[in-house]
Amino acid sequence: MNVQKESLVIALSDAGFGQEVIEMAERLWEAGRTKDLIRHLRVCRCELMDILHESQKRVDRVDTLIRQTEKAMETK
Repeated sequence: MNVQKESLVIALSDAGFGQEVIEMAERLWEAGRTKDLIRHLRVCRCELMDILHESQKRVDRVDTLIRQTEKAMETK
């Protein structure tokens, strides 16, 4: 396997993408469809950003609970 292609596969795997996403990236790489590969990677990035934003919302909710609990303890 080509070193660059192998790095692509490892990076997508490390980022948590499944076999279907990885295989599509491999096919695009092998076909020399660089623009399509970039588009595919951008879609992957958008998916990760959606997950990140949802995780941030969850962290914010927990932070709110912490502040509320601390405030309640101060009034006792």
